[in-house]
Amino acid sequence: MRVIKGDTVRILRGEYVGIEGKVEKVNTVRSTLSIEGVQREKIRGGNVKVQIHGSNVQIISLNTDDEYRMKGTKKTKNKNRTVKKEKETKKSIAKTTEIVKGEEM
Repeated sequence: MRVIKGDTVRILRGEYVGIEGKVEKVNTVRSTLSIEGVQREKIRGGNVKVQIHGSNVQIISLNTDDEYRMKGTKKTKNKNRTVKKEKETKKSIAKTTEIVKGEEM
């Protein structure tokens, strides 16, 4: 699932491991995220937001404002409940006919 602005994520790799925060900005070209509370101090003073790659984070909670996105998550829950039916092959049909013929005699 894609990460969007407003999602809460946990950092899994790098210097900031274990930090959780909201996504403030998403850079789709470089696949990086700017996360609330993840900053580095500059040499001359001041703080700079650190960009974290999207593959190094785990989504903790979703931003539920987007109806289209939430519609997709509801569908995935229903897919697991489908019951698979056994397909009849030529061999299984032949076996059942042999059994039936054997019972008749």
